[in-house]
Amino acid sequence: MSEKAQFEVLWEKIKERIEKLVTPITYATYFEGLEAYDVINRKIVLKATSDTAAGVVTRNGEKLRQAILTADVGLADFIVFVEGSNTYTLDELPDAMEEVSVATDKRFTFDSFVVGTSNKFVYAAAKSVASAPGENFNPLYIYGGTGLGKTHLMQAIANEIAEKKPSLKVLYTTSEKFLNEYVDSMYARKGEGREADARFRNRYRNVDVLLIDDIQFWSGKYGVQEAFFHTFNELFAQNKQIVITSDCPAKELTTLEERLRTRFEGGLIADIQPPDVETKIAILKKKSLEKKYIVPDDVLAFLVKNSDNNVRTLEGRLNTVIFASKLHEEPISLELAATALQEAINVAEPEEVTPEAIVRATCGHFSITKQDLFSKNKKQELVRARQICAYLMCDMLSLPLVNIGQEMGGMHYSTIIYARDKVAKLMRVNDRFLKDVNDIKSIVLKQ
Repeated sequence: MSEKAQFEVLWEKIKERIEKLVTPITYATYFEGLEAYDVINRKIVLKATSDTAAGVVTRNGEKLRQAILTADVGLADFIVFVEGSNTYTLDELPDAMEEVSVATDKRFTFDSFVVGTSNKFVYAAAKSVASAPGENFNPLYIYGGTGLGKTHLMQAIANEIAEKKPSLKVLYTTSEKFLNEYVDSMYARKGEGREADARFRNRYRNVDVLLIDDIQFWSGKYGVQEAFFHTFNELFAQNKQIVITSDCPAKELTTLEERLRTRFEGGLIADIQPPDVETKIAILKKKSLEKKYIVPDDVLAFLVKNSDNNVRTLEGRLNTVIFASKLHEEPISLELAATALQEAINVAEPEEVTPEAIVRATCGHFSITKQDLFSKNKKQELVRARQICAYLMCDMLSLPLVNIGQEMGGMHYSTIIYARDKVAKLMRVNDRFLKDVNDIKSIVLKQ
């Protein structure tokens, strides 16, 4: 399918929605004849036949945006132009094509990041990069387990530079978005020229600071690695700052090309360790104050002692207790917290989730031995158990994927990614698979 045909498919889905939001005569006269010309930065570019038509479309802009969003085609806005018009022109298009922005959560700042012994080194490195982009550590490579604050620090760097050095062009993105845009540019090269390819290159090479999250997901995808390799070289040669995150050290990204790994290792590598008890409590205190709630110290200690190392999970437990307080119109207490989390305050404290607990629960559920689980046997039930075990370790533990592979009997990092993604997909379509995962998870939490 050509690029133009793809735009038309998107537009047809949007038209189905806009037809219901405007009068039949408005739709037939002004919307039905619009041509889907391009897609840029999540905006569909529409070509109208006259200034009158473009004016009507613009005046119905809110309805059209509503149609775009409800069509669920990955777009958020529109641009309309008329060939030869002085009013509705393509003059804004180059800026839109080269748009570089900080698409970040403004709450993620250095001030809102809780510093402890486990993360003070990486915090200092991030602050240094934000104060002097391209001068101190380039690239800065941050790695650590899920929910430990990598994305927070990345966005804090972007937000700090945007605020204090507004003349610099800063672009924060994810590895998935970079990959998707690269693929889109490849389709364009096969279809109608190299315009999209040029947009892709300009977007990522004409910046002062480039931040890319979760680089490990390019494992085995050599086309996008090649594209990033050239982007990296171009920016590095101009002393432009590059910041990357991953869930494992650069040297362990064995499925990435060596020339990329060596470039990552040429900068500063900083890891985020799981927070200690004091840091967890400090995080919860800060979160509770942000929500304008005062949570007693004994409740904070209770929430921390019965949690894993994932900060997002920790905040989720706090939110549960705050919601229970609002719901029952009661002050937050130890008893309320225990009830809200469905834990009895007087029973033995649950064991912290460990890799061993997940392995035991998986083996018990499938009536197999640990040796069976970690074997190379390709029997369907063993493969299923192996993949579910790997998924649960990713889901319930704040460990780098390489470490999870070690806990799984030396399973390769890329195999862990495959198992995790496959189980997540099957859980959405296979009720039996979903039940197996939930049953094992319940066993782990009750151990």
